Amino acid sequence: MKSPLPFAILLALTFALAPAAEGKKSAAPKARTPNPVLAQITDTPGLPRVLLLGDSISMGYTLAVRTQLAGRANVHRPAENCGDSARGVASLDKWLGQGKWDVIHFNFGLHDLKYLDAAGQLAPPDKGRQVHSLAQYEANLRAIVARLKKTGAKLVCATTTPVPAGSQGRVADDAIKYNAVAVRVMKELGVAINDLHAFVRPRLAQLQRPANVHFTDDGSAQLATVVVGVITPLLPPARR
Repeated sequence: MKSPLPFAILLALTFALAPAAEGKKSAAPKARTPNPVLAQITDTPGLPRVLLLGDSISMGYTLAVRTQLAGRANVHRPAENCGDSARGVASLDKWLGQGKWDVIHFNFGLHDLKYLDAAGQLAPPDKGRQVHSLAQYEANLRAIVARLKKTGAKLVCATTTPVPAGSQGRVADDAIKYNAVAVRVMKELGVAINDLHAFVRPRLAQLQRPANVHFTDDGSAQLATVVVGVITPLLPPARR
C-alpha cells in the first residue's frame, strides 16, 4: 500500500499557493501618473490671470509658458485637451469658470480639419469624414469669440500650426485653409493674432516630429517663447 504522504503534501501546497495566485489574478491595474500639464494651479494673489485654450499643441507649451511667466502671471489651462471648435463652443462656460481673466490665448483647428472614420478613429480622407467644414469652423469661431469677449479679457488667437505630409488623418497644408478663415474672422472682430503657423513653417524639420503634427520638446519650448512674447505686453500690472 502506497504512503498517503505525497498526496497530503501536494494538497497542502495547493492550498498554500491558492491565495497567492488569487491575489495575483485580482491585483488592480496601476494607476496612470497624472499629466502635470493638466494639473490645476493655485493663484499667486495679485498677479494677472492668463488662460490658455487649445489642443495637445498648447498642452505641449503650457508648462514652459508657466515657467517663463512665473512671478508675472498665473497661467491656467483646462484640465483636458480642448479639441475641436464645437467642443470649445460647448465647454467655454466650464473652462472660464467664475474668476476674472486678464488675457486669454486660444486656438482651435487641428481637430476641426482631421478626418475620422465611423468608429471615430483617424482615417485617410477617402475613408473618413472631416470633422468640420470651413463654414462650420467659421461659425464656431465667431461663437467662441463672442463668448470670450464677455469676459473683458484681452484675446489672442493663435493660428493652427502646420500639418506636415504623411500626418495620419489629416491632409498636408489644410491648416493654411483653416487659418485663412481664422485670420479673416479675427481681423473682423478685432482679436489679436499670434501667427504660430508662420513661425513654425520655415522650421518644420527642426521643431516638428516627422509626418506628425506634434512637436519635439525643443519645438514646444520654442512655441512657448513665442506665446510668452505675445502675452507679456498684454499683462496688466500686478495688483498689490
